[in-house]
Amino acid sequence: MISEFQDLSDKIDRLAQLTQSLRAENYLLRQANTLLSAENLAFKERLVEAQRRVEALLDGLPKPPAEEGEEGGQDEAAGDSAGAASGAPGNSEAAR
Repeated sequence: MISEFQDLSDKIDRLAQLTQSLRAENYLLRQANTLLSAENLAFKERLVEAQRRVEALLDGLPKPPAEEGEEGGQDEAAGDSAGAASGAPGNSEAAR
């Protein structure tokens, strides 16, 4: 019976040591989490600032003059390919 009490006492000691060890690890992990959260916030702020600056640079660039002509050409090309795909006469490559 005394050995059973001794075994129980040993288990309680190991449990107390493990509890203390886990508390210390938890404390360190909380500190690391706090530091990483602050670092993450700083990176997010830098990313937003960089995005704002890139958008400002893009807004400051002149628009290319060929942009309007390209839009009309795309509509014609889309119409030709749609007509050819439907098999409509006069829209095939041979008719040109």
